[in-house]
Amino acid sequence: MTRPRRSHLFMPGSNPRALEKARNLPADGLILDLEDSVAPEAKAAARDGIAAAIAAKGFARREILIRTNGLDSPWWADDVAMAAKASPDGILVPKVSSVEDLEVIGRKLAELGAAPTVKVWAMIETARAVLHAEELAAAGRDPSSRLSGFVFGPNDISRETRIRMLPGRAAMIPMITHCILATRAHGLEILDGPYSDIANSDGFATECAQGRDLGFDGKTLIHPSQIDACNAIFTPPEEEVARARKIIAAFELPENASRGAIRLDGAMVERLHADMARRTIAIADAIAAMAKG
Repeated sequence: MTRPRRSHLFMPGSNPRALEKARNLPADGLILDLEDSVAPEAKAAARDGIAAAIAAKGFARREILIRTNGLDSPWWADDVAMAAKASPDGILVPKVSSVEDLEVIGRKLAELGAAPTVKVWAMIETARAVLHAEELAAAGRDPSSRLSGFVFGPNDISRETRIRMLPGRAAMIPMITHCILATRAHGLEILDGPYSDIANSDGFATECAQGRDLGFDGKTLIHPSQIDACNAIFTPPEEEVARARKIIAAFELPENASRGAIRLDGAMVERLHADMARRTIAIADAIAAMAKG
């Protein structure tokens, strides 16, 4: 199933009002957070709040992920136990750096009896994770890992590597493309990290467009004000969708059934363009379905 993942908004699990408001936000997905946005003394209450929010339903078609604390934290076991019972669409685990980490996560979810629909998303936010991105992505071939995709974490990578976070992210592009290639080689999804300067709407739009062009499926967000712009930038333009439908229709003509390439509107179009067109149409249709609730 093709699922739009243009915008995934982090929501602090310790804020009941935010969790309630999230039901009506136009984000494609929500990441109910137990990690960075929740103080140590509020972890238990946040856990209970997220479990209650998921049990109450009302999130419509939005993808619901729970970001747990890291495997090396004192909260991990309780976080994953709650998530296994609450049964969100998936859990997002910080600082996954090795295949062994993925094995621990998958094994724990199985021991807890988590439904097969509860998937795993790995935050790629350490130097080791970037270096081993292809190995991590390959581990997703094993169904027991439950791995669905990566979330690129530029802020933690910057802190660990001392690579500066500058406009345009030129210094990070080699790492970004390496991670994107790893996911595509193994059939996974990948989301871009958040843009922290909430007041800078132009900078945010520029980074969204860059992320789209680099191949990210969408972007993680830290404020509801970023949703509309993010959705617009990651939505295929109408003319692109129309062109995709025209390509598919042309290849479906009886006279083109056995042809590998055809001429359309003065340009050569190959079967690979038809494959790309099908994904564009699938994403556009999924976005339209989301809008209907």
